Amino acid sequence: MNQADFVPLKPIPIKDRVSMIFVYYGRIDVKDGAFVVINEVDGQDLERKHIPVGSVACIMLEPGTRISHAAVKLAATVGTLLIWVGEAGVRLYSAGQPGGARSDKLLYQAKLALDENLRLKVVRKMFEIRFGEKPPERRSVDQLRGIEGIRVKKLYELMAQQYRVQWRGRRYDPKDWEKGDIANKCLSSATSCLYGVTEAAILAAGYAPAVGFLHSGKPLSFVYDIADVFKFETVVPVAFQIAAKNPAQPDREVRIACRDAFRQTHLLRRIIPAIEDILAAGEILPPPPPEDAQPPAIPEPASIGDQGHRSK
Repeated sequence: MNQADFVPLKPIPIKDRVSMIFVYYGRIDVKDGAFVVINEVDGQDLERKHIPVGSVACIMLEPGTRISHAAVKLAATVGTLLIWVGEAGVRLYSAGQPGGARSDKLLYQAKLALDENLRLKVVRKMFEIRFGEKPPERRSVDQLRGIEGIRVKKLYELMAQQYRVQWRGRRYDPKDWEKGDIANKCLSSATSCLYGVTEAAILAAGYAPAVGFLHSGKPLSFVYDIADVFKFETVVPVAFQIAAKNPAQPDREVRIACRDAFRQTHLLRRIIPAIEDILAAGEILPPPPPEDAQPPAIPEPASIGDQGHRSK
């Protein structure tokens, strides 16, 4: 292929991607321009598995995985989120940042979060979308959080009854995977899948994962806010369904089932519009740049990706 025929890599929208891939016990590299996982024994490459990196929302890297600089660069170029996780994906150690590249979106999000009246409007909208009805009037954010907690506890109990799973409450130790019962193991694996694709969508939309409205003080506060909106229609039923089977490898079965659930519910098509709808409840517009702001010396080229993706 000559230089004239070369097509530069660009991110594609989140809605057109598959949700996630988990990789463990392999070396990730770029070979012949392709993103590959290499099974290596005694320094010899025994097997290569190609991953269409640009068509995946996020790639979860489990213990035992190594990744090269070239592979990280390629993932960043095509806007794919890399997340370094613990066993079964229940601990998050680090994450790349292929998006979040919109200062107007970040300032808009921060303004909504810092103003108590605007924040309350956003939280009320989250409640309305999540439960299918408007929350009671004249309630503070803290009071709405309490109402939400009672409803969520009841939903867990109903799900456990529906799938005939023993349920003692949501209890888990992120430092000790084996300590949890089968239901909590499945729920932890399922929610980690949801958090991964939600973070990828938030970054692609140009927002900050850390600036939450109900949740705060965590690097993924906004991820938890948005994921909670979709949790009980996607991953929670999957977790209880798998727990009812009592499989030998619950985390693996949960991941496969979550991937199917994300596809069946068209989750990746819905997350970014839902984020915009939730924030629009604040009834303000993103702030314009200051009049004396210095415009970019080299304008960003047009991109077919989402607004937050970093284009070349």
